[in-house]
Amino acid sequence: MMRSLWTAATGMVAQQLNIDVISNNLANVNTIGFKKSRAEFEDLMYQSMKIAGSPTEAGNLIPTGMQVGMGVKPTTVHKFFTQGDFQNTGNPLDLVIEGDGFFQVDVNGEMAYTRAGAFKLDNEGRVVTANGYVLQPEFTVPVETANVVVTESGHIAALDKNGDELAATDIPTYTFINPAGLKAMGKNLYTETEASGAATEGVPGEENFGTIAQGFLEMSNVEIVDEMVAMIVGQRAYEINSKAVQTSDAMLQTATQLKR
Repeated sequence: MMRSLWTAATGMVAQQLNIDVISNNLANVNTIGFKKSRAEFEDLMYQSMKIAGSPTEAGNLIPTGMQVGMGVKPTTVHKFFTQGDFQNTGNPLDLVIEGDGFFQVDVNGEMAYTRAGAFKLDNEGRVVTANGYVLQPEFTVPVETANVVVTESGHIAALDKNGDELAATDIPTYTFINPAGLKAMGKNLYTETEASGAATEGVPGEENFGTIAQGFLEMSNVEIVDEMVAMIVGQRAYEINSKAVQTSDAMLQTATQLKR
């Protein structure tokens, strides 16, 4: 069987994954706090048909060898945590982190992290995500609250109509030594892994922790034009690999028709 058939097939499989990742980026272009991903690849093992440096019959050394590669395989889907664009909403519970950091939320007893700061109030007045996961530390807005104020350093306070504090707490943010190692859970949430390292808690605005801005949302960091160009390149790569399969098949057909 021709080696090129299987080699080109690995290229088609790799480009299919590439298009899958790009499609997910484009599908989430308007998802709050979404971070884009990129598929990365590596070449497969090589079959050595002649080893460089081996001696010839005349006693000389072969200057260059003869190796044929076996194709390509995906190695990772890397997520990029660059800052997304800000959208001004004016909603006091819409929060954005300017810089590094994540909000922490309680997902059924397990701590998860998010950059999507579109918080709401549940039926108990607690600050929660759109799926009802409670922001940590838990903060309950009293019924008689007239306004909610959040400072750059994460101090959140519920004020009455006279401007007096009814309740207040501080919202810390969390960073990771390797955020690309976080596990995406969907619903704009991530959980820590051994690759990401443990979460480091900090005060917004101090050291390398980003500040918090109220009344804004962080949108996706997906650039549509970049994704469209990547999609075209991936499509062409898939097409040229399919042509290699067709060419190999045509060569096999020619070989089988040599004797009639």
